[in-house]
Amino acid sequence: MTAKTNAYLVHLLTASGAVFAMLAMLEAAKGDWAAMFFWLVVAFAVDGVDGPLARKTDVQTNAPRIDGVLLDLIIDYLTYVFIPAFALFHSGLLPGWTGWFAIIVITFMSAIYFADTRMKTSDYSFSGFPGCWNMVVLVLFAIKPQFEIILVLVSVLAIAMLFPIKFVHPVRTKRWRAVTLPMAFAWTFFAGWAAWVNFHPESWAHWGLIISSLWLLGAGAAQQLIYREKL
Repeated sequence: MTAKTNAYLVHLLTASGAVFAMLAMLEAAKGDWAAMFFWLVVAFAVDGVDGPLARKTDVQTNAPRIDGVLLDLIIDYLTYVFIPAFALFHSGLLPGWTGWFAIIVITFMSAIYFADTRMKTSDYSFSGFPGCWNMVVLVLFAIKPQFEIILVLVSVLAIAMLFPIKFVHPVRTKRWRAVTLPMAFAWTFFAGWAAWVNFHPESWAHWGLIISSLWLLGAGAAQQLIYREKL
C-alpha cells in the first residue's frame, strides 16, 4: 500500500472510536454499565495505538485533508468525558444534587481543557489533569466508595485541570516510560477484566486498577517534585 493509503487508514482507525462511543452510549442508556465500559475500554485501546501509527505514517503530510488532532479530540470528549459523566449521573453513585454537580463540573471543565492550546508540555506530558474521566469513573464503579469521597475526588481533579500539575502521557512521555507504558497496558487489561466480571467486588482486577491508576495519576507530579521541573 502507498503511504497515502496507510495514512488514511490510520484516520479511519481513529474514527472507529466514534462507533465504539455510540455502542457504549447505547449500553449506558440501558444501564448495562459493564457492557458500556467494555466498549469504552476498546475505544481507549484504539486511542492508545492510533497516535503512534499517525506519527509513523506522517498523516499530516500524507493525509492532510483530515485533521487527525481534531478528530481525536472529538472522539476523546465523547469517550473520556461525556459518556462517563452520563454513567456517573445515572448510576446512583451520586445522590441528588451531587450528581448534577458532578456532570456540570466534569463536562464544563473538560470542554475548556480540551480547547486549551497549552495542554501539552515540552516533553509531551499534559499540563493539568487531562480529563480522563473514563478511567476515573470506571475505578469508581469497581470500588464503589461513599458518595462524599466521589464528590471530593471529582472536585479535586476538576480543579487540577486548571493548575500546572504534570500528568504523563503513557506513550509519548519518555521519562519513566519503561514503567508507565506497561502500567497503561495493565490498566487496560484490568479495566476489561473488571467489566467482564460485571465489577464483582471480590475480583482481583480492582486492586490492579487501583495500583495502575495511582501510578498514572501521580507519576507526572512525582517527576516535577524529584526533578524540580516547571511547565
